[in-house]
Amino acid sequence: MTRTLHVAIAQFKPKKGPHTANLKRLAALFAQVDGLSPRPDVLQFGETALTGYFVEGGVREVARSAGDLAQDLNEAWVGAVQAPRSLDVVVGFYERWNGTLYNSALYATLGATDPGAPGARVAVVRHVHRKNFLPTYGLFDEERFVERGYEVRAFTAPWGRTAVLVCEDAWHSLTGALAALDGAEVVFVCAAAPARGIHPREDGVSGPANVPRWERLARDIAEEHGVYVSLANLVGSEGGKAFFGHSLVCGPHGDIRIRGPLWDEAIVMAPLDLGDLARARADLPLLTDLRTALPHLRTSLDAIEAGTTSVNTWDGPSNAEAVTARPTTQGTKGGDAVARTAKAGTDGHDGGSAALRVVRPEPGCGAGPPPLEIDAPVVEEWLTRFIRDETERRGFNKVVVGLSGGVDSAVAATLAARALGTGGVLGVRLPYRTSSRDSLEHGQLVIDRLGIESRTLDISPAVDGYLAGEPDASPARRGNVMARLRMIALFDLSAKHHAIPLGTGNKTERLFGYFTWHADDSPPINPLGDLFKTQIWALARHLQVPEAIIAKPPTADLVVGQTDEGDIGISYPRADAILNWLLVGFGPADLVARGFLAAEVELVNKRLAATHWKRKLPTVAMLSATAIGESYLRPVDY
Repeated sequence: MTRTLHVAIAQFKPKKGPHTANLKRLAALFAQVDGLSPRPDVLQFGETALTGYFVEGGVREVARSAGDLAQDLNEAWVGAVQAPRSLDVVVGFYERWNGTLYNSALYATLGATDPGAPGARVAVVRHVHRKNFLPTYGLFDEERFVERGYEVRAFTAPWGRTAVLVCEDAWHSLTGALAALDGAEVVFVCAAAPARGIHPREDGVSGPANVPRWERLARDIAEEHGVYVSLANLVGSEGGKAFFGHSLVCGPHGDIRIRGPLWDEAIVMAPLDLGDLARARADLPLLTDLRTALPHLRTSLDAIEAGTTSVNTWDGPSNAEAVTARPTTQGTKGGDAVARTAKAGTDGHDGGSAALRVVRPEPGCGAGPPPLEIDAPVVEEWLTRFIRDETERRGFNKVVVGLSGGVDSAVAATLAARALGTGGVLGVRLPYRTSSRDSLEHGQLVIDRLGIESRTLDISPAVDGYLAGEPDASPARRGNVMARLRMIALFDLSAKHHAIPLGTGNKTERLFGYFTWHADDSPPINPLGDLFKTQIWALARHLQVPEAIIAKPPTADLVVGQTDEGDIGISYPRADAILNWLLVGFGPADLVARGFLAAEVELVNKRLAATHWKRKLPTVAMLSATAIGESYLRPVDY
């Protein structure tokens, strides 16, 4: 008899922090889901769906007990539906249990009949899974804020057996095996996976580079164990980290039944024929094989945990004389034997004794950094959403951007106009009397091309007024004064127009410290700060920034005749290539061994090492256990 389970995934963008606001949003989604046909049996949300993921020290403020959460969800469900009925939900949340904080996922039945109170509709908690594997590397610092769970178990839902995993749990093949061995027919994975990687994907599909990895994880769990996998991922931006969505359902043959959209909110629905499980497991009985081998594998696991030395035995040769090496009667020079073998047959083959073709990797293949090449349409979509999300999260709908006439500010303004519309961007030209005429003209070119509101403010009187008291100021000091006065103007116009300042500094400049501290780096939102200069040029061409702006030598235009590459001492393409290797852990000697010029590697490495302080907030003497930014931690968008 066919059993069909209707699953829906709410690919959802939570607000950061406020449980109550997110609960109201879930109530609206409940009403929408209740009207769907067929109506889902299970509705799944992503990891930390009621608070957002990157809340850092705010976890203790937003955490709820499973019982309180189930009650809140039940009230929202009962209030949203038109007739008494139940719904199973899978919801990721920060949990408070036994006085300890966890990153958990709740499986509950909402609107269930209460045998003790006829007519009452209650929540039944079926299971709480506490995340086992807490990422504390790269973008993540999870183990600092929550404790680990230590168990993966399946459990019984109204429709059958199931199990829940949270995000990195699914990266470890053992967890899927445990769930399947415990009888799970469907494994629900709740994730908050940020998008990473802007280089073109190997599969030729446009999207963040880590999307195929998540697809592969879900498919491998499903195919190896003959189970369904339902993966729910968040969307939206949190502090510059963008969740990409792309929720999906995999069938027990490892086939993807449906994918959610990239970036956008959606309800992703799939009917699961549970009869497919038996067919898949008959075709590929790997789960049966695992159950059979498990007692023996457990012996190996116990020995490994105990640190027992492996003793491996084997039979010796049955005819020792037959395998004893004997000296040859005729010496050969290297390669002679191979050459004679190849001549044995007319086509180079003599029944298996011919030498095999040697296949070697292409030059440069192997461990190394991601390529600098970008998938420009993905970057455009990613950054326009970033600008839109971050301005909205801070209560703005407009940005102000300084237009220097250079490629960085042109790209930032173009992205902002596409994100917010032309009415959402104020472009400001801020010339000094010695500024290049090209800078003004190219800034105006961007304004005219985009059709944005603009303002031109000559900073010469303000700069000269200050420097009149510092007549011996060096060119570098004069340039810093100009840069800081420009930022004063942008922040003042921000207050006037309720438009948040938009940064334009690129990754290469930031790594080299090639900016004025508390000037170029001051805007609270910067879409370009993780793009190398060469990647900015590639994005500019995709965005159709005027070629005159792209092609001219980059300059801060603070001193007459100044160029970026002249100041830095190396071209941007060569600098970016070296930085790209250094940032992923290769040392200068590694780069020289790979053909980079030693002098250029030394120049780049010294400059990188000498400017860490410019990329940090001011250093504060820490005198207490609640130092801001070290112990008292709240994200910028909390």
